[in-house]
Amino acid sequence: MSRRRTPWLIGWEAAKANAAPAFVLQSVMLAILLAYYFHPPSAALLTALADFKQRHGLTFVLIASVIVGAVLPELFVIVFFQRGRIRLQNARNFVFNAPFWAFDGFLVNLMYRAMAEWLGDRASVPIVAAKICLDQFGYNPFFAAPFGVWGYAWKNAGYSFAKLRPLLTWQYYREHAFPVLVATWAVWIPLMAVIYSLPLALQFPLFALALAFWVLMMTYMTNRFAGKIEADAELPISVAGNVEELNH
Repeated sequence: MSRRRTPWLIGWEAAKANAAPAFVLQSVMLAILLAYYFHPPSAALLTALADFKQRHGLTFVLIASVIVGAVLPELFVIVFFQRGRIRLQNARNFVFNAPFWAFDGFLVNLMYRAMAEWLGDRASVPIVAAKICLDQFGYNPFFAAPFGVWGYAWKNAGYSFAKLRPLLTWQYYREHAFPVLVATWAVWIPLMAVIYSLPLALQFPLFALALAFWVLMMTYMTNRFAGKIEADAELPISVAGNVEELNH
């Protein structure tokens, strides 16, 4: 009988499964960073994007988050996995995903602004490193990962408050959120180094761009390799395999 896999191992397997698309995404983001600092036409384009975000503020944040987290994944699934046929489940997914990702985007943007206030808006090594640590080892394990895992598990359990209670335990966090954290760190720590090396006004737009690429790649991988697992399942765990259903 094979050994039961630990949360560390599940997360590491997910990170390895995602290595190729993660490398592509990280390379694209690094190219954008270099273009901003060393290619004036690209810098002008990115500055215009930053100005647009500044002018529209929270509206930009909310709309971008909904497009990235709710619109693009459903369109991708409809076009590539449902042969262009819209199903009722797509509408149900959108109704959940739109406010879910809008709230997430609001908090991420708020966090970026708060860290710029506390630590400064300069791209020095100590400041970037401090922001990465607060983001990936503070905000991520204490809110982002459990928020995502519990939120989608609750949705997949039919929004049952009776089934929500077993999710809010250390055991569930260790077995489900922790593997997501390990896979997330492998992908997003290099991405956050790029994002925090840019001015504050560009950080959320670049985060949204990175998330858009990542959500589409993960949606494809989930549907391609996990068969019947829906596009809104817990993506890193789904790719790693052995997803546990909430039956109780």
